[in-house]
Amino acid sequence: MEYNTAEIKKITMDNPIVEIDGDEMTRVLWALVKEQLLLPFVDLKTEYYDLSLENRDATDDQVTHDAAHAILKHKVGVKCATITSNNARKAEYNLKHLHPSPNATIRAILDGTVFRKPIIVQSIQPTVSTWKKPIVIARHAYGDVYKNAELSIPGPGKVELVYTGKDGTEQRIVVADMKGPGVVQGMHNLDDSIASFARACFLYALEEKIDMWFATKDTISKIYDGRFKELFQEIFEKEFKDLFEKAGITYFYTLIDDAVARVVKSEGGFLWACKNYDGDVMSDMIASASGSLAMMTSVLVSPNGAFEYEAAHGTVQQHYYRWKRGEKTSTNPVALIFAWSGALAKRANLDGNAELMQFAQKLEMATLRTIEEGDMTGDLAKLANPAPLQVLDSWEFVQAIQKRLKTL
Repeated sequence: MEYNTAEIKKITMDNPIVEIDGDEMTRVLWALVKEQLLLPFVDLKTEYYDLSLENRDATDDQVTHDAAHAILKHKVGVKCATITSNNARKAEYNLKHLHPSPNATIRAILDGTVFRKPIIVQSIQPTVSTWKKPIVIARHAYGDVYKNAELSIPGPGKVELVYTGKDGTEQRIVVADMKGPGVVQGMHNLDDSIASFARACFLYALEEKIDMWFATKDTISKIYDGRFKELFQEIFEKEFKDLFEKAGITYFYTLIDDAVARVVKSEGGFLWACKNYDGDVMSDMIASASGSLAMMTSVLVSPNGAFEYEAAHGTVQQHYYRWKRGEKTSTNPVALIFAWSGALAKRANLDGNAELMQFAQKLEMATLRTIEEGDMTGDLAKLANPAPLQVLDSWEFVQAIQKRLKTL
């Protein structure tokens, strides 16, 4: 039976979710999803932070730090996609400074691990024909290239890496004897963060009862990547080996290039743990091969029990320019919807709010049902079997979801 949203008694919330707004087309869709799929049904309680590129620049990026600490306080956050500034964006938005990736800043403060899992729809088959089950990517959320130090070298000279201990002891190695102008980069990670990453992955695999892979390039990066491999193996042997055996699952280490070759021949159904940048690239590969970059859940799990849910894709820049010209676009908002449903479900779980949990589940069910019944955006329409009844723009697609949500 259908009924008007005006007749719906809104679900109340006890504690807020940290809401982090973003940029470009995803910001437009963020507002649309809230207006059509959340506010008619939930008396939404959020602590709002505007991480638009302009506001980050206006606050000298303090708003990003404030948002991250708010997640630590309230334990649950939900984030829209944001722009990472570069020289082109600096000129386009007339920025004062180039700030780091907001995702990298938030992840550095929260630490932990990002888990990304494809959103499976029966009518959308993976482009890799052997995949039968979802492949979950576990992405380390601290350090590496996202926390790097870079330097442009003007001319010939020696570049060194120097460590000075608190006791004054010094270690020094030559990075390169530069024969001319060039660039250098320094990266780091922490044993504690790597260990937290390992434990989070092992615990996730146990909870889901799925095999776990871990891959680095320790044959080349013998110290840096080698430390990841070493800590994972130590923690597995001491804390998880017996538990894995009892659960009937396995832990498998291999080189990152070998893992890529294996994954496209696998049936899926496992957790693939990756370093920070590897996880960034591989999660996009898994999402795209599973149907669309917009069909991937993403949650950052912090060691202190904080959770941040986000869309795993970018701000959809070209669609935004079309929207600014007055065009309706067929941009897929599913990842944004599932970020909200994930955050609402976690808030409900922490607060013991059964009504809110049920709504989060219904929101996901209505979204998947809409696609499976033949109403979808253009990215999925190209892959759907059977072919969709109609290709909808984003506004029509969200309205189709709302129609089904009101009947559940």
